[in-house]
Amino acid sequence: MTAVSLENLMVQQKNLQSILDNMLEGIIAHDLNRRILFFNRAAEKITGFSREEVIGRDCHCVFGSPFCGSKCSFCGRPMEALEHHCYTMNISTRTGELRRIEMSVTAMHDDEGAFVGVLAAFRDLTEIFSLQLRLGELTSFSGIVGKDRKMVEVYDQIRNLSATDYPVHITGETGTGKELVAAAVHNESARAGGPFVPVNCGALPEGLLESELFGHVKGAFSGAIRDKKGRFELANGGTLFLDEVAELPRHMQVKLLRVLQAGAFERVGGEKTISVDVRIISATNLDLRREMERQNFREDLYYRLSVVPIKIPALRDRKNDIPLLAAYFLERAAEQGQKVARLSKGALSLMMDYSWPGNVRELQNAIHFALVKSRGPDIEADHLPMEMRQSACLTLKPGPKPLLTSDTVSAAIALAGGNRSKAAKLLGVGRATLYRFIEKQR
Repeated sequence: MTAVSLENLMVQQKNLQSILDNMLEGIIAHDLNRRILFFNRAAEKITGFSREEVIGRDCHCVFGSPFCGSKCSFCGRPMEALEHHCYTMNISTRTGELRRIEMSVTAMHDDEGAFVGVLAAFRDLTEIFSLQLRLGELTSFSGIVGKDRKMVEVYDQIRNLSATDYPVHITGETGTGKELVAAAVHNESARAGGPFVPVNCGALPEGLLESELFGHVKGAFSGAIRDKKGRFELANGGTLFLDEVAELPRHMQVKLLRVLQAGAFERVGGEKTISVDVRIISATNLDLRREMERQNFREDLYYRLSVVPIKIPALRDRKNDIPLLAAYFLERAAEQGQKVARLSKGALSLMMDYSWPGNVRELQNAIHFALVKSRGPDIEADHLPMEMRQSACLTLKPGPKPLLTSDTVSAAIALAGGNRSKAAKLLGVGRATLYRFIEKQR
């Protein structure tokens, strides 16, 4: 190479570096050995690391772990399979500050088309996200729909958890979306590229629960015709979600506690100890502390699981989200080939007045029911499920209190699932009044 062409190349490189240094997006490039070749000024500002600290070093070593977390394209997949990826993630800066960034990763090829490295561009969304949270402009977050203040608080908790690996315990009534929140905690964490493995502890027969969680070896019991991995092994490097954890039998609680303490277990019928790296998220619709006081749940396991608690509000406590959720379910239904429909004012009014004992799951079911029943483009109040219409009839209007009848009392008790206190609220009377009426009917 002549001196002139070398000088031209150097000028080109300086011009390119100047251009990239003046971009608002952070730019990082590394070769197939993850050796960082370029790190622009914006990358320095966003991450807190200087160019001198990172150039020439392994990307994973510089940041203490993969910069892209479990979404790293150089972890667990063939390098030649790398394609263009875009995703949102959270990072910790050099000083430990949490930043939310949008990352775009693409492969670099030489003149002959060979894969030679990776170029990543990322921009800081932290301030925009925080502002949206404060102003209530965020209508969804990590797959969860809602903008009510109570839900914004949940979003904030999830975001704060993204920089940690602590166990999380989620509480909330049936149908509030506990698995969605668990998935959001996983997706916002550094484990996002790893597996998210849910298991319903209450749905599995007690005899199969240990095998489902820890796996078994061939011949361990009748029907064990081959070795099988359990949910803990399947979740290695990711997150295990234990739904309805309060339903675990006492002997399984002991085994689970041992795994949480040691990070290791043996398959059913096996002798080999298997170590796993798993984050635990648990959930229940029961009061786990009360179950502990009743001797139904181990105290030591409770404190292992409930390091960071998240409580999901009931739908009746976040009714401002009902129009948003209804529109979301209608849009999803249209995307799946069902007819395009909209809620009438009467139908929406009925939905806003309803108590939603089944929460968001019941709302979704109500929308699907109405789509089947309605024929035109508008969903009217008459198209909604009968229990909602009955509840509207029982709702007290201003003025003199209506007389209780056998029909209204029976309907109210049925709607309240047999709970007479809730039935009294539906009827707009005191518990004593309802009890006196029932006694007189006997």
